[in-house]
Amino acid sequence: MDSAAKDKMKPTIPPGSSCPGPEWPEQERAEQLARGAALKWASGIFYRPEQLARLGQYRSREVQRTCSLEARIKSVVQSYLEGVKTGVRQLAQALEAMQGVREALSQAHGLLRGMAEAAQTLEPLREQVVQHKQLWALSQLLPRLRAVPAAVAHTQTLIDAQRLLEAYVSLRELEQLQEETWAPLGGLELPVFEGLGPLAEALGQAVEAAAGAAGRLAREDPALLVAAVRVAEVDAGRTTSREQAPRDWRQRCLRALQEGLERIHFGTLPQPGPGALAEWLEALRVALPAELATAEALVAPCCPPQYKVVQLWAHTLHSSLRRCLQQLLERTELGAADTFTLLHWALHVYLGPEMMGSLELGPEADVSHLEPLLTLENVEQLEATFVAEVQASVTQWLQKALDGEAAEWGREQEPDTDPSGFYHSPMPAIVLQILEENIRVASMVSESLQQRVHDMALSELSAFLRSFSDALIRFSRDHLRGEAMVPHYVPYLLATLNHQSALSSSLSVLQPDWVAPGALAPVEAALDELQRRICRLVLEALLLELQVRLQVEVGVRVGDTVYYEESPRGMPGLNRLSSRVYDPCSQPLFAALPSRQWLSSPELLEGVCERTARFCQDFRHVRNPAVQLLLAEAERTVVLQYLRALMQGRLVCRGADERTQAAERLRQDAAQLRELFLGLGLEESVQCAPVLLALRELLNLRDPTLLGLEVAGLRQQFPDVSEEHVSALLDLRGDVSREQRLAALSSLQVGPQPSPPTGRRALFSLVPTPAPPPSSCLPSGSCA
Repeated sequence: MDSAAKDKMKPTIPPGSSCPGPEWPEQERAEQLARGAALKWASGIFYRPEQLARLGQYRSREVQRTCSLEARIKSVVQSYLEGVKTGVRQLAQALEAMQGVREALSQAHGLLRGMAEAAQTLEPLREQVVQHKQLWALSQLLPRLRAVPAAVAHTQTLIDAQRLLEAYVSLRELEQLQEETWAPLGGLELPVFEGLGPLAEALGQAVEAAAGAAGRLAREDPALLVAAVRVAEVDAGRTTSREQAPRDWRQRCLRALQEGLERIHFGTLPQPGPGALAEWLEALRVALPAELATAEALVAPCCPPQYKVVQLWAHTLHSSLRRCLQQLLERTELGAADTFTLLHWALHVYLGPEMMGSLELGPEADVSHLEPLLTLENVEQLEATFVAEVQASVTQWLQKALDGEAAEWGREQEPDTDPSGFYHSPMPAIVLQILEENIRVASMVSESLQQRVHDMALSELSAFLRSFSDALIRFSRDHLRGEAMVPHYVPYLLATLNHQSALSSSLSVLQPDWVAPGALAPVEAALDELQRRICRLVLEALLLELQVRLQVEVGVRVGDTVYYEESPRGMPGLNRLSSRVYDPCSQPLFAALPSRQWLSSPELLEGVCERTARFCQDFRHVRNPAVQLLLAEAERTVVLQYLRALMQGRLVCRGADERTQAAERLRQDAAQLRELFLGLGLEESVQCAPVLLALRELLNLRDPTLLGLEVAGLRQQFPDVSEEHVSALLDLRGDVSREQRLAALSSLQVGPQPSPPTGRRALFSLVPTPAPPPSSCLPSGSCA
């Protein structure tokens, strides 16, 4: 397309239209964009030659569109110009109105300035008017104002005479006159009313004093109490035009009621001293219910119902008592008696039927829902203090009882006996009575304190039993060393065994139903240990009687050891605790057993039986089952000494006749020991002497080839028999070859280890055997 065609395609601007100037760059840029868009459109439409024929149509249509747009623009511009014209006209009118208002304000300001100057000239006149009004009011009230000093003095006289209602009426008249004077005088206080403040305070103090003595006034002068309460109530409804703080006499009256109660009953704490706290609490036990009864019967009718006098009395007494007890616990260290008294009084007496729980008191006096007198910490502290004090006292009393008992052990007389002939002492009863009484006393306070004291009692009883056992050891040691020869050593040992039995049989008093099972286990163990200790000491004395010199150490490098094995009657572990070594050279009763003299004469064992019977004759003063235990241990001790002597290898039978004599001697000795202890009262079923009959069968056997059967039978009856024991018995026979010995000993290894027969205790394991001969001969021996 040529340039001429392009120029024809450019739209023309009609005359009269405005062209944007350079000061409107946005319009110029918009016009350029429009031109570019029009050129682009025209280029697209008329790009092909056949479309140029329609150019006239396109031009006329565009001219019409342009005319339409110009008409619309003119219409918009015309409308805008009319609005601007209207606004300009309104602005001109507003400007005229503002100018008028400004002129009016200027005139008003001038008028006000003139009125202020006129008012200043009238100020002296206004002051004169106010003074005239005040003078007129004073002239009207002057007769009454002249009577004010006399009325004040009269009111004070009424107060001093405790005519409180009349005094309050007079005071209110004076205050009313003061209010009537105060308003006309514009709040001016006249000097004549300066005494009203102290006068009102004096009346308030009189009301407080009457309320503080409510209990006494209710009995002696109830009218005065009623007057004081009415004054407080009437004054509570007083209104005043003056800005004064309320006197609040009602609250002062209630506080005075409470303070009066505190002052009367809790003004001073009890002084430290024996019985002082108990007397103070007893006085409160009597006074507090009487005070509540007085409040309900006399004070409550004198007061309005909203005072709730009985409830106020009860709560005041309770809180004051609680605070007083807290101060008492902080300032004073209480002993056991005072601690018990306070705990029992606070937990039981105070809320009990004797005091606050009395049926004579109404429901308003109930304080059970209030805080307790003693907190949990207070109760815990008091219980701990009580237990500590009681424990110290119990320890002291038990030590005194033990010292008194130990002092009697050295007497020239035998122990005291009861009507049945048994050794007797009041010590066990005293000990249990002390402990039981303390537990019973603690149960009067609370279960927790009872449990604590019960635990303490068991602990102290265990400690007492240990001290008792130690005292017995010292007693025995001093006697055996010769430092304190006791004429009746064994009888007093037997008496202590009765003490132990008495404690064991009466121990149930320390195990009520609420005690957990097993709580007495430590005490029972201590009692068992004491019984074992006493039995050991008695058996040591028996061995000394049999002239067996004992030493107190186990495992001495030379010498033989005597063992006491576990007892089925309450002496567990005696073998572990009582092994003794003695010198074999000091055994005149068992040194010749077995021997040729022993084969031919029963005199050796008769001496043992005689001394044993003489030693055990005091056992009749011992109660069952301890006496059976002692007899069983004594018989066992004698049999063990017999077996020990038999195993020493002192005798070798020379032939069948001597073996027969030895077997017969064993039978006779077993019968003699059985008869001895049956005569002493020991049951035959628990005797150990039948072991001699079993050994007799081993010696009485004529055919050595059958020894294996006898040894097996011996093992079946006494599983603790060893090869050394059998070898010692075979040596006693004197006719056993090496092969026969080996065959007999091999029977001990055949089959499983048999169980001991029921009720039979071990014997051979407690009997030592002689050391085996050396394996080689010395050059100077018979083998040389």
